[in-house]
Amino acid sequence: MMQRKLLPIGIQTFSEIRRNNHYYVDKTHLAVKLAKEGKHYFLSRPRRFGKSLFLDTLKELFEGNEPLFEGLAAHQQWDWSAKYPVLRFSFGGENYRQAQNLEATLDAQLRLLEAQYQLSPQVDSISGRFAHLIVKLHQQSGQPVVILIDEYDKPILDALLYPEVASANRDFLRGFYGNIKDYDAHIKFSFLTGVSKFSKVSLFSGLNNLYDLTLDPDYATICGYTDHDIDSVFAPELPGLERATIREWYNGYHWQGEGVYNPFDILQLFKNRTFKSYWFETGTPTFLLDLLFQRQVPSLNLGEMISSSSMLSSFDVDDITTEALLFQTGYLTIHKEENLGGQYFYTLGYPNREVYQSLNESLLSVLVKDKSKQAVQSLQLYRLLEANDFAGLKQLFQSFFASIPYQWYTNNDIQSYEGYYASVFYSYFASLGLNVTLEDITNLGRIDMTLKFNGHVYIFEFKVVEMAPEGRALQQIRDKAYADKYRGLQQPIHLLGVEFSKASRNIVGFEVEQA
Repeated sequence: MMQRKLLPIGIQTFSEIRRNNHYYVDKTHLAVKLAKEGKHYFLSRPRRFGKSLFLDTLKELFEGNEPLFEGLAAHQQWDWSAKYPVLRFSFGGENYRQAQNLEATLDAQLRLLEAQYQLSPQVDSISGRFAHLIVKLHQQSGQPVVILIDEYDKPILDALLYPEVASANRDFLRGFYGNIKDYDAHIKFSFLTGVSKFSKVSLFSGLNNLYDLTLDPDYATICGYTDHDIDSVFAPELPGLERATIREWYNGYHWQGEGVYNPFDILQLFKNRTFKSYWFETGTPTFLLDLLFQRQVPSLNLGEMISSSSMLSSFDVDDITTEALLFQTGYLTIHKEENLGGQYFYTLGYPNREVYQSLNESLLSVLVKDKSKQAVQSLQLYRLLEANDFAGLKQLFQSFFASIPYQWYTNNDIQSYEGYYASVFYSYFASLGLNVTLEDITNLGRIDMTLKFNGHVYIFEFKVVEMAPEGRALQQIRDKAYADKYRGLQQPIHLLGVEFSKASRNIVGFEVEQA
């Protein structure tokens, strides 16, 4: 039986993991493959997915620190006689909402590198000093330089709510990164990582030789843990935890290859032995939630959004599509790919229960603006469902809609009232992690919602009426025989027709019958 090791929580240093008996999922075969097959690379992955650790692994590999790789895939595949100078930059430790912070950060990192290699700057500009380091290190060592840049996009993402600063940071970085192209003859290898994929035109200018690994199936598992990793490397941690529940909560991120788990979630789970939204709770950006409401994106749509390959790769300060933002930040992942006439289209959806549940809970909090009340209402909802108390359920949702500020309605041009009201219902159930399925969603807003809970099936139909209840919602469920597809389950089926009034902005009809 394998012995338990230390959990490398928060450790992004390859040497520390290898020397101190921590668990390590071997990614070194992919590092060797990158070095042998190409030169300039870019990788986009969400936060806390192990990008920094992989970058540090590359650093140790190119510096030729052979003892760290004993027993790993790279050990027999690498030429340890060659040692390369490495220039590594990271933008992870600062906040870049103030324009001067970016230049100050790079100045500090350049000073450390200049001191490390005993080189004095010959120019004052940040970009010029970077170029000087590249050329002089090549001359000094006789080997071309390796350039590793971690969180290359953070100076822009930090300032997205401050467009002038974000644009200034982008333009500054364009000049800095341009050295990778201009001094290609002095460079052995370069690797840039980040959360987002800014367009090459806007950020990298002429640097069109970067190979984007983001959706390359061969590198789908370059960051994150696979099912095999969980079952083999972490086998000593599994007793006492339901394997299927681990998969439901944390697996499901796809970049056109095998699905992976977020490492942060898995390590926290093994430490705490409790299923929680560890990754989500470490910092979902407020601007993301605000943007979803500004753009009036119903939560119903988040489970199945359509995007093209060009949409997913076009990302700039003044041109951020909702789909690209949600995909690149890790709140949606690829469920299906289609090639139609040479253009690739992707169906995006939630990767797992953690994101499905937590994102809907956060979206609700933007409306409720009272987390104490939201917690009480969520608890009430669960208990009402357990008791099949439909009168209480109607009263609960009436109370909720009544609590939404009047100005929220007047300041938002809701194109589909049915879609909006149904989204609130859906987010409440989803925030509890309940098994909700959406059906018959059309551009006209005709929405069915099916809930499977506690051995029962609940079929909802939503309608908007002018003032008084009309009974059309429940009648539609009957007329279209929605219940028939669930009769084979041999479970009680409840039909719920819910009608909302435009005038009162609340529920006026709530009919229930058992099929």
